[in-house]
Amino acid sequence: MSRPGLDATDIRILAAVQAHGQLSKARLAEIVNLSPTPCWARLSRLKSAGLIRGYHADLALDRIVSFSQVIVTVSLSQHRKVDFDRFESHIRSLAEVTDCIATGGGMDYVLTVITPSLAAFQTLMETLLEAELGIQRYMTYIVTRQVKSTRPDLGALSRPATG
Repeated sequence: MSRPGLDATDIRILAAVQAHGQLSKARLAEIVNLSPTPCWARLSRLKSAGLIRGYHADLALDRIVSFSQVIVTVSLSQHRKVDFDRFESHIRSLAEVTDCIATGGGMDYVLTVITPSLAAFQTLMETLLEAELGIQRYMTYIVTRQVKSTRPDLGALSRPATG
């Protein structure tokens, strides 16, 4: 379901920008089936509302550099707000951690870590443990190959749920 204040045209604009990145005024208007000036005004409003965080290239990293990708699950020993805040603040400062999600259930966090080598990953993990972030346990999963990586389908997510 879409957020209040967003109509179907806004969703089409956001989906087009998500799929194609920065577009010319004419091309975006053509994709969303709207005249250029109102389309551009809507895009400006969506940007001002903070709904577009930026534009990025989808790089074939494996064709550019050698790297190791590791998925890490982390459980903290304490579950107070201050413990979560300390851990999350530290994780935000690490360029090697490309994704971090907080989860409910057995583990508190799932991280994606990308380093130049497994040795560099091990050094990073030792640094995390020495930082006294309250890590009780962690599990590592070395990524051997990427099977799928896509962005969510905004159009499908904004449709009312059935069933």
